[in-house]
Amino acid sequence: MARTTAAAAVVAGIATGAAAQTRCAPRAIVVERLAGHYGEAFAGGGLRDEGAVFEVWTSAEEGTWTILLTRPNGVSCVMASGTNWRDALASEGALGFKS
Repeated sequence: MARTTAAAAVVAGIATGAAAQTRCAPRAIVVERLAGHYGEAFAGGGLRDEGAVFEVWTSAEEGTWTILLTRPNGVSCVMASGTNWRDALASEGALGFKS
């Protein structure tokens, strides 16, 4: 719950109207807040289609994570966020199960 509130704070005060309701802002502002306020760094991502890129940002120190959707116009939206992030262990294999 606290992380969801924190994710909303990433774009609080910088977006207005409909954008504020969807937690969207220019990507440069969102990324600066994720890095500066939460210690998160880009962990990976991929192209959904011609109109969207998904990005995962994580903080090993804080254990937080954020999923962004970025559109060609440069606007990023926080799609999900949480705590207790951990990288996969080698023993878990490609399917996420322990061998």
